[in-house]
This record gives sequence, C-alpha cells and structure tokens, in this order.
Amino acid sequence: MDLPVMPPVKPMLAKAVKTIPPGMQYEAKWDGFRAIVHRDGAEVVLGSRTGKPLTRYFPELVAQVAEQLPPRCVVDGEIVVVHGGRLDFDRLSERIHPAASRVRTLAERTPASLVAFDLLALDDRSLLDVPLVERRALLTEVLAGARPPVHLAPATTDRELAARWFEQYEGAGLDGIVAKPLELPYRPDARLMFKIKHERTADVVVAGYRFHRSGPVLGSLLLGLHDDTGVLQHVGVCAAFPMKRRAELIEELAPLVMEVPDGHPWAAWAEEGAHAGARLPGAPSRWTGKKDLSWVPLRPERVVEVAYDHMEGDRFRHTAQFRRWRPDRVPEECTYAQLETPVRYDLAEVLAGPPSG
Repeated sequence: MDLPVMPPVKPMLAKAVKTIPPGMQYEAKWDGFRAIVHRDGAEVVLGSRTGKPLTRYFPELVAQVAEQLPPRCVVDGEIVVVHGGRLDFDRLSERIHPAASRVRTLAERTPASLVAFDLLALDDRSLLDVPLVERRALLTEVLAGARPPVHLAPATTDRELAARWFEQYEGAGLDGIVAKPLELPYRPDARLMFKIKHERTADVVVAGYRFHRSGPVLGSLLLGLHDDTGVLQHVGVCAAFPMKRRAELIEELAPLVMEVPDGHPWAAWAEEGAHAGARLPGAPSRWTGKKDLSWVPLRPERVVEVAYDHMEGDRFRHTAQFRRWRPDRVPEECTYAQLETPVRYDLAEVLAGPPSG
C-alpha cells in the first residue's frame, strides 16, 4: 500500500457542548465503530479509532470498499449494524471475535454497513490541510453512486434542520449531532469538532462497587433498576470521580458492604450460566479479556440520580454521570418505567435523507 496518508491514522475527534453551535456543517453522530478506511487498489485496511485494524472482522465491507470506493483513497466513517430499523451496537460488538468461522457466519447473518463522512486522501493527494467544505464536496462526488451497504452520511448547514435531526434521529439509535467548522482542516486525534448528545436522568440503585486500578479507592459504582418482575438488573456503572472523592466513597459506603453476599440480587455473578437469565455485573466479554471483574457487593439500599445519554436495550449505552444522592427515594421506586423512550424512527429514512443541504 502506497497512499499519501498511510495507516494507522487516528480520527479527528469532537468535544462535548450543550447546544448546537451556529454556522457549521451538521451530521448525525453514529453509534458504531469509528473507522479510517484505506484503499489502494485491491488492498483495503479498516483502521479502528485506536489505530488497530478491524479488517478481519468485516470481510463483507472489505469487498464493498474494493468495489465502491475510489481506487486510491482514505475515508473516515463509521461501521454500523442495522437491526429492526435502528442501529444495534450489541450485534456490532459480536463481530469482534477471534474465530474466523464465527466472523464469516455473523457477516452473513448481521452484515455491517459503512457510513462515510470525510475524505482524507484521493489518488495521490492528501486532503488533510483542505477545508472541510471542500473535502465534503469531493466526498459527495466520489460517492454519488454509492449503494448499500456503503452510505454517504447526510449533512446540512441548516441549524434548524440539525435541531430536528437531533430530536428525530435518536429513535433510530443515533447518538446526537456532530457540528464541524466549515473551514476546518483534518487533524488526527485532535478534538476540533463539537458533539451535542442527549442527556437524561434516572434514579438507580447502588448495589456494589469496583476498586480503582490505582489502588484501594473506588473505581466505579454498580447501578441497578428493577424490571417488571421486581428483579434488580445491572444497567451500568458510574465512574467519573475526583481521586479524593473516590477515597471518601469507600468510607461512606462501608456500612453497606456485605462480607458474605448471600441474599444479594447479583450474588451469582461469578457463575457463567447465571448471566443467561439476568443482567449481572461481570458478564464474560471478549472486550474485558483478563481484566479483573470482581466487585464489592453492597446492600441495595441507596439511591443515586445519574445522567445518561441513551439506552442500549436494557442498559446504559455509556458510563453514567453522578448527579446526587437521593435519600428521599426508596430502591423499590427505581424501575425501568421512569425511563423516557425515544419515538421510533426508521434508520432507512436517515440514510435516504439529502446528502447535503
């Protein structure tokens, strides 16, 4: 492979802001695997956000890239899996599997798509120093004939339309809106774009914690919600605390520590078979590898209010943010019923939208 921008390349990133800034290009924030795609003739490399290759996990996309992208190019985009008219991150995650036979099976059962939203190189020309507005025009031109599973990400300069997208697209499993300055060059690994994500709050039960990797201070709180049958299901973690606060929390939660976990709703977490019938912390995962997933059980008596962006099935998609303790709430009140459900929106309508506006 001999391209003007060679792998590995770390993608340009975005910093979070509360509102949609004016005077920019706006796109949906896709909830998938960020990928820098290099194609040089028959050679194709799919690079992850960290620079590690994803190529072997998505053979169906390699074939489509070789067929649909320009013969020599570097494209920034997102690998996604669509199921039931919306993005499905759980099914996408299944593709990261060590067995080639399993990857091939999943490629047929749950094929992935590539949503392209930037162009870093074309033929023998690097576009890293070219303004976004010009890169977008070139990308629109070279992908004019793209067909599924390769898509050109819809984009607009209309802030009002972007605001409507922000409300509508969540129902298709998208993550918010990304705003990009029109004259912005491409700067790998720099946070020069802006992301606007949904934020909601929920009252959840604190039922355990993990230690921080640096030592005997709190790393994360384990959070639960009661389902329709009254069973406490593990829904995620809350982890962003200053180091001083991590030490304080260990002392604060000490009276709730269960030295023997008998009677704890997640006591069976270490038994692999138990995860089939319930959502428990410490589920086996190819992402965690040999990471220590043990945790300290707490009597599930304390309630905390956390902020979250959206759900992936019956859990928080990302790490929740601590807001405040809720001594005025009882654990039994912490149910899934309190969660706001976005209005459904078919992802096909998102991808069929105008490529520019």
